[in-house]
Amino acid sequence: MAKIGVEQSLTDVQQELQAKGYDVVPLKQEQDAAGCDCCVITGQDQNMMGIQDAVTQGSVINAHGLTAQEICQQIEQRVNQ
Repeated sequence: MAKIGVEQSLTDVQQELQAKGYDVVPLKQEQDAAGCDCCVITGQDQNMMGIQDAVTQGSVINAHGLTAQEICQQIEQRVNQ
């Protein structure tokens, strides 16, 4: 199953993904995203300084305004492409 990085504050998303069988990795530092097929972020501190250093080749989903179910749907679409 795919490895998904999720920011720590998104516990509902972590639980939903684990229930679906995904390997969920908490994103504590940028390096944690390495090797993830997809990452879910809150978007609160997204690109604050205008620097865009790619740490992962996987998709990044901004969870702002989305439910846990909507986020899971987006992950399933991106991982199953």
